[in-house]
Amino acid sequence: MKRFSFFLLLLTGLIWTHSTFAQQKILESAVLQAESNGFSGVILVAQEGQVLLEKAIGYRSFESKIPLQTTDVFEMASISKQFTAMIVMICQEKKMLSFDDHVEKYLNIPYKGITIRQLLTHTSGLPDYQAIMDAHWDKSKVAGNPDILEYLNRYAPPMVFEPGEKYEYSNTGYVLLASIAEKVSGKDFVALAEEWIFKPLGMKDTGIRTLEEKAAVPNFAAGHLKDSLGNYVNANKFHSSDYTVWLGNRKGPGRVSSTAADLLKWDQALYTQKLIKKETLDKAFSPAKLNDGTRSYYGFGWEVEPKSPFGKMVMHTGDNPGYQTIIVRFIEENKTIIVLNNNYHPDQMRLVEAATLSLRKW
Repeated sequence: MKRFSFFLLLLTGLIWTHSTFAQQKILESAVLQAESNGFSGVILVAQEGQVLLEKAIGYRSFESKIPLQTTDVFEMASISKQFTAMIVMICQEKKMLSFDDHVEKYLNIPYKGITIRQLLTHTSGLPDYQAIMDAHWDKSKVAGNPDILEYLNRYAPPMVFEPGEKYEYSNTGYVLLASIAEKVSGKDFVALAEEWIFKPLGMKDTGIRTLEEKAAVPNFAAGHLKDSLGNYVNANKFHSSDYTVWLGNRKGPGRVSSTAADLLKWDQALYTQKLIKKETLDKAFSPAKLNDGTRSYYGFGWEVEPKSPFGKMVMHTGDNPGYQTIIVRFIEENKTIIVLNNNYHPDQMRLVEAATLSLRKW
């Protein structure tokens, strides 16, 4: 996941200099241009939960030339982390754990002195689990969290930095968070997500699915990459996608699949106290404090931008072979942008920029 701030200064200037009429045309033109450029995906723009634009362009399957629908299911990739963080926050409200508990209280790991809060905010200093598994795991088997924990203990790669010293994005931390949630609740993480989030919010098209379950979803949008001839083909045909198979049972850092409409339900629920109290949720949208007192602009499963064209913004991206996803929330004005892309196309961020500019007229 990359920092989002690179275009905020540009947007701030453009929003105030474009006429209202021009702003009305920005998103429409951007969508047409993206379609012309071969972008494939769904874009949804909403104000106070009301859909202002929802459009699908491109293909669910390029090889079969099946057009995308706005109701199609996409891999969320790292957008999944906000759901993992929510489950941990619910555990905290149920007094199953404390954010400042040390991880070794719940899990047997070779790294001491790391708090749950530091896992949530990517300030733990943990090494990359995927590198260890890639080097040593038998890829004819499918690994899950217990296997990852076993290999972290067996090979014990060194810490990258001392806990709380700095921010560095960590998928390992979110594997540990899911495992902690299972430990303290006594329930499978997939079941927790269904029971605590997806079902209460009516997110009927959302789940943490196995490879077999994904294959059984008829409207699952395949991820695509270009082959040597420049044609889009299913990303599963590329070696870079192998890890989604042999790490197919991991929980926490990814694996949620959903639709744009379900993400909007999730977005709107975060303006209520249906899942957790406001004071707990506020922690998710607050920058982390590092050991030296400086701020790292990542909360609990969300990147935080205190000043944007519409006030405070929280967002997250996702990145899997063939997929790019993003949810942007201007929480002071209840404006939402969701872009789900299934051919890893460079126009995704241009659509986000255009959607942000277009929101000025609403």
